[in-house]
Amino acid sequence: MYDLHTHTILSDGELLPTELLRRAAVLGYDTLAITDHADASNLAHLVEAVGRVRDSARCYGVDLLVGVELTHVPPSLIPALARDAKRRGADIVVVHGETVVEPVAPGTNRAACMCEYVDVLAHPGLITVEDAGIAAERGIALEITSRAGHNRTNGHVVRVAREAGCPLTVDSDTHAPSDLMSKDARQGVALGAGLTEAESREILSRDVKRLLQK
Repeated sequence: MYDLHTHTILSDGELLPTELLRRAAVLGYDTLAITDHADASNLAHLVEAVGRVRDSARCYGVDLLVGVELTHVPPSLIPALARDAKRRGADIVVVHGETVVEPVAPGTNRAACMCEYVDVLAHPGLITVEDAGIAAERGIALEITSRAGHNRTNGHVVRVAREAGCPLTVDSDTHAPSDLMSKDARQGVALGAGLTEAESREILSRDVKRLLQK
């Protein structure tokens, strides 16, 4: 199992990075990305801080992906910050997409989909087929999320991703201990978003390292 979108006390989550890793290990996760909310003020600190718990992740048998979620960053600044995150050693860059429950700046989805340094567009709301097609060309995945509110548009995201041939991930956007999903819960989110059983199996067992190789 994998989760490419989680938060810790380094932003607005409830757990230390190591606590989150331990809980993920107990649930059977193979890969976990820690992607705390980032902008120009804290990006460097987040990449460095999460990188310090790689040894803990190895001890618990979890492949840690050090990452950030660029959040409410002006669209024009996304490329430079995403590049900076990768330059500093981030394994994954997530962008906080245009969810329908927050005032995300218009154009955020497009900027993320056009950026070679972005890996996942989180909760992209009512993303257009055109933007999803751009993401598909660059190997950027769109997120199906279990997060309340953000998940209102999961069905739309699935339909658009199918039409555009864009990869999907199923993530929790974890902030609290109870947010991490079990295997059955992940399947429920996938099927509830309108994916077929075959599609769900493929996406939930995805080789995320291959996904992240642009």
